[in-house]
Amino acid sequence: MKWTQLPLGPLQTNAYVLQNDANEAVIIDPGGDGQAFIQWLTSQNLKPIAILLTHAHFDHIGAVDDVRNEFNCPVYLHKNEQDWLADPNKNGSSRFMGNHAITVKPADYIIEKEDTITIGSFSFNVYETPGHSPGSVSFYLKDEAVVFSGDALFAQSIGRTDLPGGDHQLLLTSIHKKLLELPEETVVACGHGPTTTIGNEMDGNPFLSGF
Repeated sequence: MKWTQLPLGPLQTNAYVLQNDANEAVIIDPGGDGQAFIQWLTSQNLKPIAILLTHAHFDHIGAVDDVRNEFNCPVYLHKNEQDWLADPNKNGSSRFMGNHAITVKPADYIIEKEDTITIGSFSFNVYETPGHSPGSVSFYLKDEAVVFSGDALFAQSIGRTDLPGGDHQLLLTSIHKKLLELPEETVVACGHGPTTTIGNEMDGNPFLSGF
């Protein structure tokens, strides 16, 4: 399996495209630029079979319906944000996008708890990592030694917690009890900016120095 990072949308949110040898693809957080993204997927001969959302902020969901409609693939989202997709006040687009508020059709599958999700040949461990938002999750692929952390953990930073539903202490607890428990060589594929590793963040992230 290989994966590709593609910054999309107004905040250059990292979408991730995971593909297997059969050119099936799982997409994580398609944040915008829907038609350009579809063109790229088509040019790579990829066949998306699912969309996974780390959370439902507007900059992570902008291209969800474009991709879902084009490829007829289901969307997965945590239960704590299942009503955010259709609500610009909750997904933040009314605050940040003005007249370009984003609404998305409901998710096809609701993540109820930490579990393993298997989609075709892809298998993810789902960790609940709230704090940036109440329904934030991280998707861990043990065999690939990578975790897709959404906006929980960044290179030398952590997610903001000043938006509705944010909780700074809860985010620190999520990072400490879930993400920092992963092997130090695990790649952290963040929602924004460059990738990092668990070890690098344990050693040098100024927001985690207390850990």
